[in-house]
Amino acid sequence: MAQSATVVLPAGELGATSYDPIRASKLNTANALIYDRLVEQDADQSYHPHLATSWEEAADGMSWTFKLKEGVTFHDGSAFDAQTIVDWIPDFAGTENAFLAEAIESVEVIDPLTIKFVMSRPEPNLLYNLASTFMGVPGQAAYEAAGEDYGVSSAVGTGPFKLDSFSIGLETVLSRNDDYAWASELSENQGPAHLEAITFREIADQSTAFLELKTGGVDVLLGVPTDFLEILKAEPNVKIVTIPGTGINYMPINVTALPFDDIKVRQATALAVNQKAILDSVYNGVGAEAHNFLISSLPEADVAPELNVSFDVEKANALLDEAGWAMGSDGIREKDGKRLEVKLFTQNDTEFKRLSQVIQAQLKDIGMAADITVFDASTIRDEYKRNTHQLAVRNYDWNNSDILDWFFSGERLGYPNVSMWNDPESERLNKIAMTESKTSEERIANFRALHEYILSQSLFVPIYEPTTNIAYNTDTIQLPGAIRGPRFRSQTVLDMKPAE
Repeated sequence: MAQSATVVLPAGELGATSYDPIRASKLNTANALIYDRLVEQDADQSYHPHLATSWEEAADGMSWTFKLKEGVTFHDGSAFDAQTIVDWIPDFAGTENAFLAEAIESVEVIDPLTIKFVMSRPEPNLLYNLASTFMGVPGQAAYEAAGEDYGVSSAVGTGPFKLDSFSIGLETVLSRNDDYAWASELSENQGPAHLEAITFREIADQSTAFLELKTGGVDVLLGVPTDFLEILKAEPNVKIVTIPGTGINYMPINVTALPFDDIKVRQATALAVNQKAILDSVYNGVGAEAHNFLISSLPEADVAPELNVSFDVEKANALLDEAGWAMGSDGIREKDGKRLEVKLFTQNDTEFKRLSQVIQAQLKDIGMAADITVFDASTIRDEYKRNTHQLAVRNYDWNNSDILDWFFSGERLGYPNVSMWNDPESERLNKIAMTESKTSEERIANFRALHEYILSQSLFVPIYEPTTNIAYNTDTIQLPGAIRGPRFRSQTVLDMKPAE
């Protein structure tokens, strides 16, 4: 029986440059195996104890008290206790992830295994934040010793696996934490993992990953393109597991790049994309059309119907006519002697390249010529930061409405705010949603208002709401009967076994 597994990361997780959960802007599945969190989230969005055994929120929302699990140690042997939390929370200040902890004014130690978060304001989203992969708890001594190199040369958590090696853009090798004895209740296995080692590989070409699964080069594919589902189902030694997705495929529009400073051009671009045709042709009907920026299971996605974006090529052409872009004899529009030629950036994986080609053809139908440029996952972020883009095909993986802050806040221009959107009214609504929501009900209403305003400005084109398709080789690996959690994370990996 194989005592190790090789796992191919999904396209949306390619290009992570660090396993520093505090400072990184992008993490992958391996991160969730290195670090544990105070709280875990299940597939039904419910919250469960992990490094915290219980919690209690004050009636006014101005403090939270957490009991911590006894006997937990970091990979370097140091103890996890109340002082760990005192040292950890301030590290978020000044980082891109500061919003996760900014409502925590201070951390008080009640006893060695009890802490109190004293809040600067109520934060109805606190449990979600604590369950986030960005709030995996690192060992403070290792974090301080490595400085800016932390997460590349070393990464020390309390999780079921330790970081052995990390080759950026290629692979991450993890080895079992043999001392692990503090799994959450979402895992049947409460001790060390059944597998001794896991290698996470980054394979941009999904056809290659598919062939490697068939031939035994890899054991698990975490992001199976819908194209391959029926083929894989026919393989006698491959099993498919499908779980609801937690993100959207979309096309951000750079509002600072001509001609997209004109809202009519942005509106026309959005209306030119045929979500149903893409769902049918690119994804074989698996998943769902996306018509706004949030996954459909979130209440904040329930916006005024007229704000949802749907295909309407006739209206798109009329808007471009109004904007002064006249159709040329060759089918490409012109204005003031300039042709409507734009750059369309995409990542170098099979699905995104194919999706980009379909969008290119749909934009041609309204007289817009889109030139596709393919980048690897790391390089494309640098291009966004340099503001060289106009349109891009992207996705995100996040099941919370604060993704609107991440991608449309004026404080994050370039990346992750690929739309380069910086608008006073948007910032006002974002501040209310992020910092002035006292209850869950208020938070939903405030984020819905922000979502609706962003939709009214045509900053992106919603395209597709995917499922998460996982394939594994039954000759080598046995997955548990249920994927616990909204994503494939440590609670599932702990229950993975070598095939019998």
